[in-house]
Amino acid sequence: MIHSVRFTCVLDTNVIYPIEIRDLLFWFAHFDLFTPKWSAHIFDEWESVMNRKGAPKKLIQKRKDSVNAAFPDAFVINYEPLIAGLTLPDPKDCHVLAAAIKINANVIVTNNLKDFPQDYLASFGLVAKSADDFIADIIDLNHDRAVEAFRKLVINRRNPDLDEYEVLDNFRKNGLINSADYLHSLI
Repeated sequence: MIHSVRFTCVLDTNVIYPIEIRDLLFWFAHFDLFTPKWSAHIFDEWESVMNRKGAPKKLIQKRKDSVNAAFPDAFVINYEPLIAGLTLPDPKDCHVLAAAIKINANVIVTNNLKDFPQDYLASFGLVAKSADDFIADIIDLNHDRAVEAFRKLVINRRNPDLDEYEVLDNFRKNGLINSADYLHSLI
């Protein structure tokens, strides 16, 4: 069995906000398939998106608190001094790269790949992967544990209760096509 808890990934806001993607990533992390990391900037962006989508402030705080309680070591600190020295197509993404550099991450998981040029990231020993590619890679590393995490996600899902195949359909609708197909082939 390949145990990949040491595989450290910074999760960009755009993979934390969509609940379907976030749930699968967090269940995989809970099952020690990788170690998630994020920063204050990422959480500020997440809060901003939830505000724009009309989430009540109380719910926003509850989500942030529950995520930090579930993964107390995920918060990256002292990365801010690195931001000014970085150059990305969208300067607003430099904080993500700075956090990844600070903790010597393996991967930045983002659905905004165009703003994370592979050659530039490689100079820091990093790669960026879409959520779908990253999750499919994690499934490939450990089929049994990934299926176990997926089934736990399904069992704990509420509002509405969905079966495995309905959850997989929701993953596909949220861009996790390869991951959903991979999981489907294993269940």
